[in-house]
Amino acid sequence: MTATIDISIKKTDHSRLAETDFNSLQFGRTFSDHMFMADYADGEWKNFQIVPYAEISLSPASSSLHYGQAFFEGLKAFKQADGKAAIFRIDKNAERFNKSAERLCMPELPEEIFIKSIATLVDIDRDWVPSKPNHSLYIRPYMFATEAFLGVTPSTTYKYIVLTCPVGPYFTKPLRVKIETNYTRAAEGGYGYAKAAGNYGGAMLPARKAMQEGFDQLIWTDAKEHKYVEEMGAANAMFLLDGKLITPATDKNTILKGVTRDTILTLARDMGYTVEERPVAIAELIAGAENGKLTDAFGAGTAFTIAPIASLYYKDEEYFLTDPETREFSKKMLKTLNDIRYGLAPDPHNWNYIV
Repeated sequence: MTATIDISIKKTDHSRLAETDFNSLQFGRTFSDHMFMADYADGEWKNFQIVPYAEISLSPASSSLHYGQAFFEGLKAFKQADGKAAIFRIDKNAERFNKSAERLCMPELPEEIFIKSIATLVDIDRDWVPSKPNHSLYIRPYMFATEAFLGVTPSTTYKYIVLTCPVGPYFTKPLRVKIETNYTRAAEGGYGYAKAAGNYGGAMLPARKAMQEGFDQLIWTDAKEHKYVEEMGAANAMFLLDGKLITPATDKNTILKGVTRDTILTLARDMGYTVEERPVAIAELIAGAENGKLTDAFGAGTAFTIAPIASLYYKDEEYFLTDPETREFSKKMLKTLNDIRYGLAPDPHNWNYIV
């Protein structure tokens, strides 16, 4: 079916590439020259087009603005050692995109459309893929309801758009993390596993309060007892405890099935580490911080790959972990992952989609 997708392409008359300072990129603020758009109506996807990045018009009655039918994905393209652009694990993001769509009662986007739309856009704007170390082209596909109707029912029309942004490191220092025991991000039976816009909107107030207190991120806990780790504000949470890599399981559908999470778990198993996907109690992390068995802790996500956790704040006490510079596991994992993404090492799992 891929070959039958006819994409209309209109290129910009004035590229902003020469005006862009790639040495001072703020994440999500600088956009590439073009974007992809498609429409869903009458039961099918249509109007595939790549156009110059610009504002779009929207009815004030669009149902996404009133009832929250909106979600997104996040993935990256990397400039490899041979100069080619490689999109990392695009098939995994395509799969998760449709799981979000299903949960929000929105139409499935065929994987071949997802892949071709992104690959064609990256190809056109390949000069926007940074060549600096620890830099990449962030890719944001998203879908939202467009029907102008004030009724609590799924929309009959939707728009799919892909934006790209050249980005540098998301965080530049290890994180002070507050364990949240009051607010709840998601509950069993909800849609915490979807990359729904509402999940992020509801998380902003507690996240802002934590930042005002001097913390960089939250670790969300379970909605029932606030005794078990869920995920971080912008990533999955992972820990090396007593020599084992542990991370919360995704079987309750309350946390995101992160692509970076899956990648790290796969690499860890390849390297011979014991991996446990299971409930992770706050109590065992605090005990591990106190007795020295918690030797590594980090957030894993597309935006920042691996972000080391410097300390955990829980019930009015801050527990400082080992110096991130001395952590063998996360440093080895980050190097292995980067070597694959930048084409400096073999790609045994065929994760790179070469454009």
